[in-house]
Amino acid sequence: MDNVSGVLVRFKDQFLSFMNVPGVKIGVIDIIEILIISVLFYHILIWIKTTRAWNLFKGIIIILLFVFLAALFQMDTILWIAEKTFNVGLVALVVIFQPELRNALENIGGKSFLNGFFNTGKNESEKFSDKTIDELVRASFAMGRVKTGALIVIEDEIKLNEYIRTGIDVDAILTSQLLINIFEKNTPLHDGAVIVRGNRVVSATCYLPLSDSMSLSKDLGTRHRAAVGVSEVSDSLTIIVSEETGAVSTAIKGQILHDIDSDKLREQLKQLQNRHREATKLELIKRRLKNGKKDSGDLHE
Repeated sequence: MDNVSGVLVRFKDQFLSFMNVPGVKIGVIDIIEILIISVLFYHILIWIKTTRAWNLFKGIIIILLFVFLAALFQMDTILWIAEKTFNVGLVALVVIFQPELRNALENIGGKSFLNGFFNTGKNESEKFSDKTIDELVRASFAMGRVKTGALIVIEDEIKLNEYIRTGIDVDAILTSQLLINIFEKNTPLHDGAVIVRGNRVVSATCYLPLSDSMSLSKDLGTRHRAAVGVSEVSDSLTIIVSEETGAVSTAIKGQILHDIDSDKLREQLKQLQNRHREATKLELIKRRLKNGKKDSGDLHE
């Protein structure tokens, strides 16, 4: 206990001496500089969270923890390997995330940067409604009955801007009639995927990455491989309607679920919707507390 108390006392003395360094003064410019760095760092984290870089970022954290343990226990071989691969790793990151980096630089140079800079996050929390779920289920099985092929990607937290740019802008409220018309055979928009963000169809005829997983059946066509491919690089849910059999399938997290019924599709969409709602629970609690204070104020009056 005496050793622990001694360590705490030394830490307290060092901390206080750091806070009272002679000659160091914090002025207005320093505060502004701290705020600018904080805001930039926040937006960098948001960018990482909404792109494929999020999974990589978590992997890097794990690797850094291993390197920290290696340094702690003086594992010289591991430290030598980490030192030699550091520079190569930086170049590899730039190559792998070239599309995301280019998009970030384009946003900085465009008008959307300042809008995003002062954005409070209200638009980001807008997710699809129960009506959108009904429309998706209705459209999927209506197309399945007449064997109209379809590929519908529902975006989650990771933004699919890279694939949205390959298609044609639609930006319309999602309805079953709209989806059926888009995928109608011999129409200009039927080839490719539709990407859904919130309650809107944002783009059609989008090109998706094909999965090269060896575990997939050789009988699967391009549409199913594209659905699995986009689920491997994002957290999206993709609905596939087979043109040959009319069966409805879904792909998520690199896995495909074949020939599901309407109840199963609705259940998966509900799970995706509830995941979004759980993310905004803190906002709802704040709103309730605010309303509670307002109600108590009205009672006092």
